[in-house]
Amino acid sequence: MHLRGILKSVEVRSALIYESIMSDDFYSSRGDALLKSAHLRVTKPRQAIARVLVEARDRPDAEQVLARAREHDATVSQATAYRTLAVLAEKGLLLTHTFDGSATRYELAERPHHDHMIDVETGEVSEFVSLEIEKLQRRIAEEHGYEIVAHRLELYCRKSV
Repeated sequence: MHLRGILKSVEVRSALIYESIMSDDFYSSRGDALLKSAHLRVTKPRQAIARVLVEARDRPDAEQVLARAREHDATVSQATAYRTLAVLAEKGLLLTHTFDGSATRYELAERPHHDHMIDVETGEVSEFVSLEIEKLQRRIAEEHGYEIVAHRLELYCRKSV
């Protein structure tokens, strides 16, 4: 019985710690830092946009960023969203992806390197990392007298039956 009480106490503390880490302050400070890094004035609409980008677990397009930002601040205009995304991308703080002619999607540039696999039937985008592929790319570049400075790999796939 005593062990259950200890486990419950640890569970509650863990939840409180997680909640404090993932609080509005956490997202707000990361979002503000993102805006300041791009030399953008920190305004409520831009904070809402930055928060969406910091919270995103997917790669939203501009319209998705706008819709999500308006959930935090209804005053976010389309022009502000598009301009903010453009400046953040131009400054190298956001990566842009245009998968097979679809709308441009955005993700924070600070994320570790990864490649993308796009399901041609559903449009679902999956991330993956392959050390074998990275080594092969480096070897091929070296064999041709080059050094890779940047690369992007997108695999367009169909589920096998």
